Amino acid sequence: MGIPNLTNKEMNKITNPTRLFDFAYYQQQHFPQDHCLADRVNGKWAYLSTDELIDRAHRISRALLRLGIQPGDKVALISNNRSEWNVMDLGIMQIGAIDVPVYPTISEKDYTFIFNDAEVKLCVVSDEELYAKVNNIRADVPTLGEIYTFNQVEGAKHWSELLELGAEGDRTEVEALMAQVKAEDLATLIYTSGTTGLPKGVMLSHLNIASNVMASRERLPVNETAKGVSFLPLCHVYERMLVYLYLYTGVSLHYAESLETIGDDIRDVQPEVFSAVPRLLEKVYAKIIAKGEELTGIKRGLFFWAVNLAESFDTVNRSAWYNFRLGIARKLIFSKWQAALGGNVKAVASGSAALNPRLARIFQAAGINVLEGYGLTETSPVVSVNGPDMDHVRIGSVGRLIRDVEVKIAEDGEILVKGPNVMMGYYKRPDLTDEVMKDGWFHTGDIGTMVEGVYLKITDRKKEIFKTSGGKYIIPQAMENRFKESRFIEQLMIIGEAQKHPAALIQLDYVFVREWCKRKGIDVSGKPDVAFAEIPEVVARVQREVAEINPDFGKWEQVKKFALTPSVWSIDSGELTPTLKLRRKPILEKYANLVNEIYAD
Repeated sequence: MGIPNLTNKEMNKITNPTRLFDFAYYQQQHFPQDHCLADRVNGKWAYLSTDELIDRAHRISRALLRLGIQPGDKVALISNNRSEWNVMDLGIMQIGAIDVPVYPTISEKDYTFIFNDAEVKLCVVSDEELYAKVNNIRADVPTLGEIYTFNQVEGAKHWSELLELGAEGDRTEVEALMAQVKAEDLATLIYTSGTTGLPKGVMLSHLNIASNVMASRERLPVNETAKGVSFLPLCHVYERMLVYLYLYTGVSLHYAESLETIGDDIRDVQPEVFSAVPRLLEKVYAKIIAKGEELTGIKRGLFFWAVNLAESFDTVNRSAWYNFRLGIARKLIFSKWQAALGGNVKAVASGSAALNPRLARIFQAAGINVLEGYGLTETSPVVSVNGPDMDHVRIGSVGRLIRDVEVKIAEDGEILVKGPNVMMGYYKRPDLTDEVMKDGWFHTGDIGTMVEGVYLKITDRKKEIFKTSGGKYIIPQAMENRFKESRFIEQLMIIGEAQKHPAALIQLDYVFVREWCKRKGIDVSGKPDVAFAEIPEVVARVQREVAEINPDFGKWEQVKKFALTPSVWSIDSGELTPTLKLRRKPILEKYANLVNEIYAD
């Protein structure tokens, strides 16, 4: 079967993409790529061209139609990042069906709710474990038909059967359905993981996300000769929007083999762009500092001189003397940091949570252009973003608003958003939609302000701000980011609502603490990581860290007590969302005994 030819009508449309499947055809028309998408399998890259992506997507479209999938039907995708995901995504949407991307890490209970709420008719998963999870709930989802897998799984239908089913046939029906899809039509249902309660299905139209892609283009300092690496989950709208942006700009996108191989994959690809969440950047920085600690003599002195210099970096106000020293630091020290990221990085798109301003300064000083932005699933997602160049970066802010998006700050400081990127609403929940959509403005639940009149700055989540029993307001996120600068602290949550004073639950950075114990002659051989919370020397050292950071805050904000949690916080164990945000209520419930001990007096 040849590559599908678009009608003149379709060709005219894709000069200005308004539907999500338009972006693949736009790339095919303007700069077709031999390496549109790449998967790393067993250490080697397997490439998919733009033409092959479109050809396979048409096969999927024909197969879905033969299986009875019609416009408006829901198809679930549960997978790691891989090119097959993109083929399915394109094949589903161009016949007017709606894809429902689901996080692989959530529970079977959540799967059951999402599948029934969306009335999913067909599901494609990546591997044996996910197949088993979906198969376990099959009897509880009356609408669910076949389950296909990307990997070969015994007893399961392989997705190649879909490609074979749609291998032959007339393109007329698919093209007719494509022509009927309007920009304003529902394209996808994205169920937010949230921190409490049942997932909510965010309804996003083609235009919602496409407008976000088009408006974000001017902030991305790369073109069709660039390469990118992807490892954040495609089921999250942030990474998914970026994939459409890469298709639109012609960036050759490489999917990392696993979270464990990210460093090797980046060094191998030498990308100009990739995306990250702040927690991953914090881990990268921690590893860099750990290597610096291993240096001795003049090399160690130069390393930390450069780091100290970077801590006072400013994108706007720098003296000639500072720039001279920075040039030396970049040549002697920071060039090695850049090499560790492949040596070609022009932009690291950072989102999902606030980036510590100190880290932002250090990375920018090192010549690693971290473009911090802001958005939510409900805003498709980008509201604002820094960049594309240093003149348009303000550290501590989340950048300027993207084109056609409006923001106003309510009297209580809440950020309100209006624009073509704002969701259609919550699926089957007009009551919840009405709570956040008022007079055309989406109420984000975030608190912020404008800097220099054009740069948006986020100060906290409205729902996370709390009062102590003395009536003092506590803004936990800013405090948490500051405390996590300590190399002893992996995760930290500020607590103390309606209590006399703030306190903290702390999960140690076990890798660093183990190495520190060895340097201090503390015998930890044979001890599990979780036992470190009971070592007196470790507790005392963390107490010192807390005491040194506390003066950065007002007297009423300072952490009076803390507890070291005897377990690792993770997505699987329920403390973190899939984008590594704190799930505050589950954390409080899990460590209720520690909280009670803190406030026992």
